[in-house]
Amino acid sequence: MKHARWHVGATIAATAALLSVVPTAHAEEDPLTMVAIGDSQAAGPLIFTQNSWDCLRSDDNWPSQAATELGATLTDVTCSGATTSDLTGKRFGYIAPQLDAVQPDTDIVTITIGANDLNLGTLVPSCFNPLPAPFGVSCKSWHADTYDAQLVGVGDRVAAAVEAVHQKAAGARVFLVGYFQYWGKTGCYPVDPVWSVDAVWIQSIFNRLNAKLASVAATHGATYVDLAGPSKDHGVCAPIAQKWVEGMIPTSDAAPYHPNRAGMEHGGAIVAAAID
Repeated sequence: MKHARWHVGATIAATAALLSVVPTAHAEEDPLTMVAIGDSQAAGPLIFTQNSWDCLRSDDNWPSQAATELGATLTDVTCSGATTSDLTGKRFGYIAPQLDAVQPDTDIVTITIGANDLNLGTLVPSCFNPLPAPFGVSCKSWHADTYDAQLVGVGDRVAAAVEAVHQKAAGARVFLVGYFQYWGKTGCYPVDPVWSVDAVWIQSIFNRLNAKLASVAATHGATYVDLAGPSKDHGVCAPIAQKWVEGMIPTSDAAPYHPNRAGMEHGGAIVAAAID
């Protein structure tokens, strides 16, 4: 009996020792670390609350929504008005290059950039027409469409940024997140002061930008996340309760021609699902 008790005791002691060094299935893992890079499509200008008035960045933007769903620790350096030059250079001369936020232990990097390289923020208001056709001029008729050529440079700069992330954080997963859809096959003049022919043309430029981001992702070890498809029925011309993006006169707390709170919530869920 003494020997039997010794064997039982030794087994219990050995088991206890093993459990003390082998992690259990319920052991907590370190939270994901996420860095959000990009422009106002991700930053969320004028959606309250704003955590940076320099960058017009919201606490309720889609990077924040996605990080919350993923349980990730977020470093958000998105900045309204940012171009690809702000990824490696200082914005306003004092805001650090966005790529500086990527660290060797970063797990996830999201990037939304390119629209400001194409000056789309100034293109849209240049297409406002106070009167219906034919009393005015279509902006498509007098703007030179050089966007395909410009997109080559944008693609090269975004590709360089993706490669820089891979160099800085070898284990990071990179997600190029596209732009929401503003208009469908027509506009909604005069509710939105852009003639249909011009709305369709401007949307085609955003479509080409999204296609470029998808192409860069496919060839540089990243994943493209499509926001245009899911938002196609939630654009500028949608009923107020269904809008994800606003028009010239916002109907909720958002900057003109930017995602609103609903858009950010849905966008965050879409991005989180792509990452998870």
